[in-house]
Amino acid sequence: MTEILEIDENSLAFAKRIIKEGGAVAFPTETVYGLGANAFDTAAVNGIYKIKGRPSDNPLIVHVHKDYDIGGLVRDIPQYAEKLKEEFLPGPLTMVFKSRGAVSPVVSCGLDTLAVRVPSHSGAQKFLKYVDLPIAAPSANISKHVSPTSAQHVLADLEGKIPLILDGGRCSGGIESTVLDCTGEIPVILRSGLVTREMIEKTVGACGEYAYKEGGVARSPGMKYKHYSPSCRTAMFGWNELQKALELYDEETAKGVKTLILCEESVISLLGGRKYVSLGKTPEEMASRLYAKLRECEKTAELIVAVAPEERGGVMAGVMNRLSKACGNGYER
Repeated sequence: MTEILEIDENSLAFAKRIIKEGGAVAFPTETVYGLGANAFDTAAVNGIYKIKGRPSDNPLIVHVHKDYDIGGLVRDIPQYAEKLKEEFLPGPLTMVFKSRGAVSPVVSCGLDTLAVRVPSHSGAQKFLKYVDLPIAAPSANISKHVSPTSAQHVLADLEGKIPLILDGGRCSGGIESTVLDCTGEIPVILRSGLVTREMIEKTVGACGEYAYKEGGVARSPGMKYKHYSPSCRTAMFGWNELQKALELYDEETAKGVKTLILCEESVISLLGGRKYVSLGKTPEEMASRLYAKLRECEKTAELIVAVAPEERGGVMAGVMNRLSKACGNGYER
């Protein structure tokens, strides 16, 4: 049985007991819900992989409260990283440093680095402060499925697999944190998110961006495998391919296939009465709604026809990263 409890003294005490006994707890952050376990406990960390069905070479992020001394977990923190910590933490930024080897090696899949995050969600902070341990946590969903942004999303995927979901309401950010490699002379983005390249460059100057090559080692979560995918079929079109998207919609609905178009608000007037789900207007709104809307679509649609938003850069880099991984896996007529 899985309980959903509001975050208070009783639920936090329950969560701490589960963590201390080697179990896993789902908890809210400002980005998505996480599935957390004691990062020092190898059996507990392995349990996360088993619960999710997560590939064992996909590294995890360690979450800590804002007053936790990460110096015991990582080393060689460059000056630019200190500036970034001051500017963006707590917040949706994960920073990768050289590991001291203090946590279980399973967390980093044998890499000599460790990804650390300080979430800004008040519920996450209460939980992390209460347990006062580094908590290894991927998103609280079945591996490769759409990430959860509410307690109900977690329950839909993990009911009966974990004892507790701490309910912190709907996640405001909506897409996973930016992952930033801080082991070199300049920071390098491994995964785009709400802390954008432009924001990082404004704070510390130069910022690179890593391009994962097929067959390489995953240096960050969300890099190597298909992710964020709804349970129905999907097709992805560029913003300038709207006519092709409409043609596919018409072709499939004529066959009796339940089809929905997923698009930004500005495209709706061009759909000619076809059924759709709106991602919203602004990049921030689209980020916050993306996963919830994908989950909404999969409940009724057999096919999601996604039309990419027009804007690029900034927060949209993260939105497009997730949307293309969710829906850009190709579609055969």
